[in-house]
Amino acid sequence: MAKRERVVRMSVELPLWRALAAYRLLTMVYAVLLFAFNPGKFERPWVAAAFLAVMSLWTLATLPNVANATRCTKRFLVVDLTVALTGIMLTPLADAQAQTQDGPTLPTIWTAGSVLAFAIKGGWRWAGFASSLVAVANIIERGQPSRDTFHNVLLVWVASIAIGYVVEVARASERTLARALEIEAATRERERLARDIHDGVLQVLAMVQRRGTALGGEAEELGRMAGEQEVALRTLVSSGLVPTTRASEDASLGAVVRTVDVDDPPGGGQPHDLRSLLARHAGSKVTLSEPGAPVLLPAAAAAELGAAVSAALDNVRRHAGENAHAWILVEDWPDEVIVTVRDDGPGIPEGRLAQAEGEGRLGVALSIRGRLRDLGGSAELISVPGQGTEVELKVPRGKAVI
Repeated sequence: MAKRERVVRMSVELPLWRALAAYRLLTMVYAVLLFAFNPGKFERPWVAAAFLAVMSLWTLATLPNVANATRCTKRFLVVDLTVALTGIMLTPLADAQAQTQDGPTLPTIWTAGSVLAFAIKGGWRWAGFASSLVAVANIIERGQPSRDTFHNVLLVWVASIAIGYVVEVARASERTLARALEIEAATRERERLARDIHDGVLQVLAMVQRRGTALGGEAEELGRMAGEQEVALRTLVSSGLVPTTRASEDASLGAVVRTVDVDDPPGGGQPHDLRSLLARHAGSKVTLSEPGAPVLLPAAAAAELGAAVSAALDNVRRHAGENAHAWILVEDWPDEVIVTVRDDGPGIPEGRLAQAEGEGRLGVALSIRGRLRDLGGSAELISVPGQGTEVELKVPRGKAVI
Protein backbone atom coordinates (compact mmCIF):
# COMPACT_ATOMS: atom_id res chain seq x y z
CA MET A 1 0.00 0.00 0.00
CA ALA A 2 1.35 3.41 -0.98
CA LYS A 3 2.06 5.79 1.85
CA ARG A 4 1.45 9.50 1.65
CA GLU A 5 4.33 11.94 1.64
CA ARG A 6 4.59 13.84 4.86
CA VAL A 7 6.81 16.59 6.21
CA VAL A 8 8.77 15.83 9.35
CA ARG A 9 9.06 18.88 11.56
CA MET A 10 11.68 19.38 14.19
CA SER A 11 11.25 22.16 16.73
CA VAL A 12 14.10 24.66 16.59
CA GLU A 13 13.48 25.63 20.22
CA LEU A 14 13.93 22.14 21.65
CA PRO A 15 17.68 22.68 22.25
CA LEU A 16 16.81 25.86 24.16
CA TRP A 17 14.59 23.92 26.58
CA ARG A 18 17.35 21.37 27.12
CA ALA A 19 19.85 24.15 27.79
CA LEU A 20 17.41 25.77 30.24
CA ALA A 21 17.01 22.51 32.18
CA ALA A 22 20.79 22.16 32.44
CA TYR A 23 21.13 25.81 33.46
CA ARG A 24 18.61 25.42 36.29
CA LEU A 25 20.41 22.36 37.63
CA LEU A 26 23.86 23.96 37.50
CA THR A 27 22.75 27.23 39.08
CA MET A 28 20.91 25.32 41.82
CA VAL A 29 24.14 23.49 42.68
CA TYR A 30 26.05 26.79 42.55
CA ALA A 31 23.67 28.47 45.00
CA VAL A 32 23.82 25.54 47.43
CA LEU A 33 27.64 25.37 47.30
CA LEU A 34 27.91 29.12 47.80
CA PHE A 35 26.00 28.78 51.07
CA ALA A 36 27.74 25.55 52.15
CA PHE A 37 31.24 27.02 51.80
CA ASN A 38 30.40 30.20 53.72
CA PRO A 39 27.55 29.59 56.20
CA GLY A 40 29.03 32.02 58.75
CA LYS A 41 28.26 34.92 56.45
CA PHE A 42 24.57 34.67 57.32
CA GLU A 43 23.09 35.98 60.56
CA ARG A 44 20.18 33.58 60.16
CA PRO A 45 21.60 30.61 58.26
CA TRP A 46 18.48 28.56 58.89
CA VAL A 47 16.50 30.96 56.68
CA ALA A 48 18.97 30.51 53.84
CA ALA A 49 19.10 26.74 54.34
CA ALA A 50 15.30 26.46 54.35
CA PHE A 51 14.92 28.50 51.18
CA LEU A 52 17.71 26.66 49.34
CA ALA A 53 16.13 23.33 50.30
CA VAL A 54 12.77 24.42 48.91
CA MET A 55 14.42 25.82 45.77
CA SER A 56 16.38 22.59 45.21
CA LEU A 57 13.32 20.38 45.63
CA TRP A 58 11.33 22.65 43.35
CA THR A 59 14.05 22.59 40.69
CA LEU A 60 14.34 18.81 40.68
CA ALA A 61 10.58 18.24 40.79
CA THR A 62 9.88 20.60 37.89
CA LEU A 63 12.50 19.38 35.43
CA PRO A 64 9.75 17.86 33.22
CA ASN A 65 8.10 21.29 33.08
CA VAL A 66 11.06 22.75 31.21
CA ALA A 67 11.26 19.89 28.70
CA ASN A 68 9.16 21.67 26.06
CA ALA A 69 6.71 24.52 25.55
CA THR A 70 3.66 22.33 26.12
CA ARG A 71 4.69 21.26 29.62
CA CYS A 72 5.85 24.72 30.57
CA THR A 73 2.45 26.07 31.58
CA LYS A 74 1.57 29.57 32.73
CA ARG A 75 0.88 28.27 36.23
CA PHE A 76 4.37 26.79 36.42
CA LEU A 77 5.94 30.03 35.23
CA VAL A 78 4.08 32.07 37.85
CA VAL A 79 5.04 29.73 40.70
CA ASP A 80 8.63 29.48 39.49
CA LEU A 81 9.03 33.25 39.31
CA THR A 82 7.39 33.55 42.74
CA VAL A 83 10.03 31.22 44.19
CA ALA A 84 12.79 33.36 42.68
CA LEU A 85 11.27 36.63 43.93
CA THR A 86 10.74 35.15 47.38
CA GLY A 87 14.40 34.18 47.55
CA ILE A 88 15.45 37.70 46.61
CA MET A 89 13.20 39.28 49.24
CA LEU A 90 14.37 36.83 51.95
CA THR A 91 18.03 37.70 51.40
CA PRO A 92 18.13 40.65 53.90
CA LEU A 93 16.41 38.46 56.49
CA ALA A 94 19.09 35.79 56.20
CA ASP A 95 21.97 38.24 55.72
CA ALA A 96 21.57 41.60 57.43
CA GLN A 97 24.61 42.99 55.61
CA ALA A 98 23.18 42.21 52.16
CA GLN A 99 21.78 45.74 51.83
CA THR A 100 25.16 47.35 52.53
CA GLN A 101 27.27 44.99 50.44
CA ASP A 102 27.01 44.01 46.81
CA GLY A 103 26.80 40.30 47.56
CA PRO A 104 24.64 37.76 45.77
CA THR A 105 21.03 37.09 46.70
CA LEU A 106 19.93 33.71 48.04
CA PRO A 107 18.93 32.25 44.63
CA THR A 108 21.89 34.03 42.97
CA ILE A 109 21.89 33.46 39.17
CA TRP A 110 19.21 30.76 39.47
CA THR A 111 16.73 33.62 39.15
CA ALA A 112 17.75 34.13 35.53
CA GLY A 113 16.44 30.63 34.75
CA SER A 114 12.92 31.72 35.68
CA VAL A 115 13.17 34.75 33.43
CA LEU A 116 14.57 32.66 30.57
CA ALA A 117 11.64 30.25 30.88
CA PHE A 118 9.32 33.20 30.28
CA ALA A 119 11.41 34.24 27.27
CA ILE A 120 11.41 30.81 25.62
CA LYS A 121 7.74 30.21 26.33
CA GLY A 122 6.23 33.55 25.39
CA GLY A 123 8.83 35.63 23.58
CA TRP A 124 10.31 39.01 24.37
CA ARG A 125 7.15 40.54 25.90
CA TRP A 126 6.89 37.82 28.50
CA ALA A 127 10.62 38.13 29.12
CA GLY A 128 10.30 41.87 29.64
CA PHE A 129 7.50 41.38 32.16
CA ALA A 130 9.38 38.76 34.21
CA SER A 131 12.71 40.58 34.14
CA SER A 132 10.99 43.83 35.22
CA LEU A 133 9.59 42.08 38.32
CA VAL A 134 13.03 40.69 39.11
CA ALA A 135 14.53 44.16 38.69
CA VAL A 136 12.01 45.71 41.09
CA ALA A 137 12.62 42.94 43.64
CA ASN A 138 16.39 43.45 43.47
CA ILE A 139 16.08 47.19 43.91
CA ILE A 140 13.76 46.78 46.92
CA GLU A 141 16.07 44.13 48.41
CA ARG A 142 19.08 46.42 48.18
CA GLY A 143 17.30 49.41 49.73
CA GLN A 144 19.90 51.75 48.33
CA PRO A 145 20.92 50.14 45.06
CA SER A 146 24.42 50.70 43.81
CA ARG A 147 25.76 50.99 40.29
CA ASP A 148 26.52 47.24 40.27
CA THR A 149 22.91 46.49 41.16
CA PHE A 150 21.62 48.56 38.24
CA HIS A 151 24.20 46.93 35.99
CA ASN A 152 23.07 43.41 36.91
CA VAL A 153 19.39 44.31 36.61
CA LEU A 154 19.92 45.87 33.19
CA LEU A 155 21.96 42.88 32.02
CA VAL A 156 19.20 40.40 32.92
CA TRP A 157 16.55 42.63 31.38
CA VAL A 158 18.34 43.13 28.05
CA ALA A 159 19.55 39.52 27.76
CA SER A 160 16.13 38.00 28.46
CA ILE A 161 14.35 40.29 26.00
CA ALA A 162 16.97 39.54 23.34
CA ILE A 163 16.58 35.80 23.83
CA GLY A 164 12.79 36.12 23.72
CA TYR A 165 13.01 38.02 20.45
CA VAL A 166 15.34 35.39 18.96
CA VAL A 167 12.87 32.68 19.97
CA GLU A 168 10.03 34.50 18.23
CA VAL A 169 12.09 34.88 15.06
CA ALA A 170 13.06 31.20 15.18
CA ARG A 171 9.43 30.15 15.54
CA ALA A 172 8.39 32.32 12.61
CA SER A 173 11.21 30.86 10.50
CA GLU A 174 10.18 27.34 11.51
CA ARG A 175 6.59 27.98 10.43
CA THR A 176 7.77 29.41 7.12
CA LEU A 177 10.07 26.43 6.51
CA ALA A 178 7.33 23.94 7.41
CA ARG A 179 4.94 25.65 5.01
CA ALA A 180 7.56 25.63 2.25
CA LEU A 181 8.19 21.91 2.79
CA GLU A 182 4.47 21.20 2.66
CA ILE A 183 4.14 23.16 -0.59
CA GLU A 184 7.12 21.31 -2.05
CA ALA A 185 5.65 17.95 -1.05
CA ALA A 186 2.27 18.89 -2.52
CA THR A 187 3.93 20.09 -5.73
CA ARG A 188 5.90 16.87 -6.12
CA GLU A 189 2.74 14.84 -5.53
CA ARG A 190 0.82 16.93 -8.05
CA GLU A 191 3.53 16.38 -10.64
CA ARG A 192 3.44 12.61 -10.06
CA LEU A 193 -0.32 12.59 -10.53
CA ALA A 194 -0.02 14.81 -13.59
CA ARG A 195 2.45 12.35 -15.11
CA ASP A 196 0.01 9.53 -14.46
CA ILE A 197 -2.76 11.47 -16.16
CA HIS A 198 -0.55 12.30 -19.13
CA ASP A 199 0.71 8.75 -19.54
CA GLY A 200 -2.79 7.29 -19.43
CA VAL A 201 -5.95 9.34 -19.57
CA LEU A 202 -4.79 12.11 -21.91
CA GLN A 203 -3.36 9.67 -24.42
CA VAL A 204 -6.57 7.61 -24.40
CA LEU A 205 -8.67 10.72 -24.96
CA ALA A 206 -6.41 11.80 -27.83
CA MET A 207 -6.68 8.36 -29.41
CA VAL A 208 -10.50 8.39 -29.09
CA GLN A 209 -10.59 11.79 -30.74
CA ARG A 210 -8.44 10.66 -33.68
CA ARG A 211 -10.33 7.39 -34.18
CA GLY A 212 -13.72 9.07 -33.83
CA THR A 213 -12.84 11.67 -36.45
CA ALA A 214 -11.64 8.95 -38.80
CA LEU A 215 -14.75 6.78 -38.35
CA GLY A 216 -17.29 9.60 -38.66
CA GLY A 217 -20.94 9.42 -37.68
CA GLU A 218 -21.74 9.01 -34.00
CA ALA A 219 -18.11 8.12 -33.37
CA GLU A 220 -17.12 11.57 -34.65
CA GLU A 221 -19.32 13.21 -32.01
CA LEU A 222 -17.76 10.97 -29.36
CA GLY A 223 -14.32 11.96 -30.63
CA ARG A 224 -15.24 15.64 -30.42
CA MET A 225 -16.34 15.26 -26.81
CA ALA A 226 -13.16 13.35 -26.00
CA GLY A 227 -11.14 16.17 -27.53
CA GLU A 228 -12.95 18.75 -25.39
CA GLN A 229 -12.28 16.72 -22.28
CA GLU A 230 -8.61 16.35 -23.24
CA VAL A 231 -8.22 20.12 -23.56
CA ALA A 232 -10.00 20.71 -20.24
CA LEU A 233 -7.89 18.10 -18.46
CA ARG A 234 -4.64 19.47 -19.91
CA THR A 235 -5.61 22.93 -18.68
CA LEU A 236 -6.35 21.54 -15.23
CA VAL A 237 -3.01 19.73 -15.05
CA SER A 238 -0.93 22.65 -16.31
CA SER A 239 -2.65 25.14 -13.97
CA GLY A 240 -1.66 23.12 -10.91
CA LEU A 241 -5.22 22.48 -9.72
CA VAL A 242 -4.95 18.71 -9.74
CA PRO A 243 -5.69 17.42 -6.22
CA THR A 244 -2.99 15.45 -4.48
CA THR A 245 -5.09 13.21 -2.31
CA ARG A 246 -4.49 9.84 -3.89
CA ALA A 247 -1.75 7.62 -5.24
CA SER A 248 -2.29 5.42 -8.26
CA GLU A 249 -0.46 2.54 -9.80
CA ASP A 250 -1.62 1.40 -13.23
CA ALA A 251 0.54 -1.37 -14.59
CA SER A 252 -1.52 -1.62 -17.78
CA LEU A 253 -0.43 1.89 -18.75
CA GLY A 254 3.14 1.37 -17.66
CA ALA A 255 3.00 4.36 -15.28
CA VAL A 256 3.64 4.36 -11.57
CA VAL A 257 2.87 7.25 -9.26
CA ARG A 258 3.66 6.81 -5.59
CA THR A 259 3.75 8.85 -2.47
CA VAL A 260 6.35 7.82 0.06
CA ASP A 261 7.37 8.86 3.54
CA VAL A 262 10.43 11.05 3.58
CA ASP A 263 11.88 8.88 6.31
CA ASP A 264 11.64 5.65 4.32
CA PRO A 265 14.86 3.63 4.45
CA PRO A 266 17.34 4.56 1.72
CA GLY A 267 17.09 2.52 -1.41
CA GLY A 268 13.38 2.85 -2.23
CA GLY A 269 12.79 -0.92 -2.06
CA GLN A 270 14.64 -4.02 -3.22
CA PRO A 271 16.98 -3.63 -6.23
CA HIS A 272 15.26 -4.28 -9.55
CA ASP A 273 16.73 -5.15 -12.93
CA LEU A 274 16.00 -2.27 -15.27
CA ARG A 275 16.37 -4.56 -18.28
CA SER A 276 13.19 -6.48 -17.41
CA LEU A 277 11.19 -3.22 -17.49
CA LEU A 278 12.58 -2.16 -20.84
CA ALA A 279 12.41 -5.57 -22.52
CA ARG A 280 8.68 -5.24 -23.19
CA HIS A 281 9.35 -2.31 -25.52
CA ALA A 282 11.58 -4.33 -27.84
CA GLY A 283 9.99 -5.28 -31.14
CA SER A 284 10.16 -4.87 -34.87
CA LYS A 285 10.26 -1.08 -34.60
CA VAL A 286 12.15 -0.75 -31.33
CA THR A 287 15.68 -2.09 -30.90
CA LEU A 288 16.94 -2.61 -27.35
CA SER A 289 20.66 -2.74 -26.63
CA GLU A 290 21.50 -3.65 -23.04
CA PRO A 291 24.43 -4.96 -20.97
CA GLY A 292 24.80 -8.67 -20.39
CA ALA A 293 24.65 -8.26 -16.61
CA PRO A 294 21.64 -7.03 -14.60
CA VAL A 295 21.24 -3.25 -14.33
CA LEU A 296 20.16 -2.94 -10.71
CA LEU A 297 18.36 0.11 -9.37
CA PRO A 298 16.02 0.62 -6.41
CA ALA A 299 12.58 -0.67 -7.42
CA ALA A 300 10.91 2.75 -7.29
CA ALA A 301 13.72 4.40 -9.27
CA ALA A 302 13.68 1.64 -11.89
CA ALA A 303 9.91 2.03 -12.29
CA GLU A 304 10.18 5.79 -12.76
CA LEU A 305 13.01 5.46 -15.25
CA GLY A 306 11.05 2.81 -17.16
CA ALA A 307 8.01 5.11 -17.23
CA ALA A 308 10.16 7.94 -18.62
CA VAL A 309 11.37 5.64 -21.40
CA SER A 310 7.74 4.68 -22.13
CA ALA A 311 6.84 8.36 -22.40
CA ALA A 312 9.73 8.95 -24.80
CA LEU A 313 8.59 6.04 -27.01
CA ASP A 314 5.00 7.34 -26.94
CA ASN A 315 6.31 10.63 -28.27
CA VAL A 316 8.10 8.76 -31.05
CA ARG A 317 4.88 6.99 -32.08
CA ARG A 318 2.80 10.16 -31.92
CA HIS A 319 5.16 12.61 -33.58
CA ALA A 320 7.51 10.52 -35.72
CA GLY A 321 4.80 8.32 -37.22
CA GLU A 322 3.86 4.66 -37.03
CA ASN A 323 6.72 3.64 -39.34
CA ALA A 324 9.43 5.38 -37.34
CA HIS A 325 12.13 3.19 -35.83
CA ALA A 326 13.49 3.71 -32.31
CA TRP A 327 16.60 2.49 -30.51
CA ILE A 328 17.06 2.09 -26.76
CA LEU A 329 20.60 1.96 -25.41
CA VAL A 330 21.21 1.07 -21.74
CA GLU A 331 24.60 1.90 -20.22
CA ASP A 332 25.47 0.71 -16.74
CA TRP A 333 28.28 2.75 -15.19
CA PRO A 334 29.60 2.52 -11.60
CA ASP A 335 28.21 5.93 -10.63
CA GLU A 336 25.18 6.25 -12.91
CA VAL A 337 22.80 4.54 -15.31
CA ILE A 338 22.25 6.11 -18.73
CA VAL A 339 19.35 5.21 -21.02
CA THR A 340 19.27 6.75 -24.48
CA VAL A 341 16.16 6.70 -26.70
CA ARG A 342 16.78 7.67 -30.33
CA ASP A 343 14.48 7.69 -33.35
CA ASP A 344 14.76 8.30 -37.10
CA GLY A 345 11.80 10.66 -37.29
CA PRO A 346 11.66 14.19 -38.68
CA GLY A 347 12.91 15.76 -35.44
CA ILE A 348 11.37 18.52 -33.36
CA PRO A 349 11.14 22.03 -34.82
CA GLU A 350 12.87 24.72 -32.79
CA GLY A 351 10.57 26.23 -30.16
CA ARG A 352 8.00 23.45 -30.42
CA LEU A 353 8.62 22.13 -26.89
CA ALA A 354 8.07 25.54 -25.31
CA GLN A 355 4.92 26.00 -27.38
CA ALA A 356 3.58 22.58 -26.34
CA GLU A 357 4.23 23.32 -22.68
CA GLY A 358 2.35 26.59 -23.01
CA GLU A 359 -0.59 24.67 -24.50
CA GLY A 360 -0.64 22.31 -21.53
CA ARG A 361 1.05 19.41 -23.33
CA LEU A 362 3.50 18.46 -20.60
CA GLY A 363 4.76 15.10 -21.87
CA VAL A 364 8.43 16.06 -21.92
CA ALA A 365 8.24 18.48 -18.96
CA LEU A 366 6.48 16.06 -16.58
CA SER A 367 6.62 12.50 -17.85
CA ILE A 368 10.30 12.67 -18.75
CA ARG A 369 12.15 15.60 -17.17
CA GLY A 370 9.96 15.66 -14.08
CA ARG A 371 10.59 11.99 -13.36
CA LEU A 372 14.34 12.31 -13.79
CA ARG A 373 14.45 15.41 -11.63
CA ASP A 374 12.68 13.54 -8.81
CA LEU A 375 15.31 10.81 -9.12
CA GLY A 376 18.12 13.34 -8.81
CA GLY A 377 19.05 12.80 -12.43
CA SER A 378 18.64 14.69 -15.69
CA ALA A 379 17.00 14.37 -19.08
CA GLU A 380 18.63 15.93 -22.12
CA LEU A 381 16.78 16.17 -25.43
CA ILE A 382 18.69 16.66 -28.66
CA SER A 383 16.78 17.10 -31.92
CA VAL A 384 17.83 18.23 -35.36
CA PRO A 385 15.07 18.77 -37.95
CA GLY A 386 15.20 15.94 -40.46
CA GLN A 387 17.64 13.86 -38.39
CA GLY A 388 15.46 12.46 -35.61
CA THR A 389 15.42 13.01 -31.86
CA GLU A 390 17.59 11.67 -29.06
CA VAL A 391 16.63 11.65 -25.39
CA GLU A 392 19.38 10.89 -22.87
CA LEU A 393 18.25 9.92 -19.37
CA LYS A 394 20.82 9.88 -16.55
CA VAL A 395 20.22 8.55 -13.03
CA PRO A 396 23.06 8.83 -10.45
CA ARG A 397 23.18 5.67 -8.35
CA GLY A 398 23.67 7.51 -5.09
CA LYS A 399 20.52 9.60 -5.62
CA ALA A 400 18.21 7.06 -7.25
CA VAL A 401 15.66 7.22 -4.48
CA ILE A 402 12.14 8.72 -4.53
